[in-house]
Amino acid sequence: MLENILERYPKKAALKAHQKYTVRPLVAADEKAFFQFFQAIPEQEKLFIKHRVSDPKVIRHWCKDIDLGRILPLLALDGRKIIGDASLHQQLGGWKRHVGRVSVMVHPEYRGQGLARWLVQELLETARHIGLEKVEAEFIGEQAAAIKMFGLLGFRTLVTLPDYVKDMQAISHDYVLMGLNLVTDEEYAGTG
Repeated sequence: MLENILERYPKKAALKAHQKYTVRPLVAADEKAFFQFFQAIPEQEKLFIKHRVSDPKVIRHWCKDIDLGRILPLLALDGRKIIGDASLHQQLGGWKRHVGRVSVMVHPEYRGQGLARWLVQELLETARHIGLEKVEAEFIGEQAAAIKMFGLLGFRTLVTLPDYVKDMQAISHDYVLMGLNLVTDEEYAGTG
């Protein structure tokens, strides 16, 4: 099933401002550009990212240990410059094997064009095709714009836990878990 989906890439993302960007999965050769992408993210926003993306070893590990069946990272590119990253995470077994998790980050210079929304919708379509029934997204309470965008895509708040998580400076924040029930395409569910 995933192999069929991967055949769709690279593809073009056509956005509001009539901009077109190339979208494709992460490959090992993206390491340097991927690191540069995360360096463009404002320091205040990096505090809310679960991983230390300022550490080149973290990015190297992601680029060398690519398992598209477990984590599907889609990159948006303007030429060779990475301008967006969205990932679909799934567990291949266990009691959450029917639930995926999505995350998205867009380069500050490319925000407001609908790229984050387009990337998340692309991942939701992929989740349906591989038979996932639910998708979640995690946020820090202060990420109001992201929470709003996911809400517009049909996600609803499942739980809010006050002062539950700590950012990279060990400051406590509310944790927000949002979820979306997918309508699975029966043609694809359980095949493969």
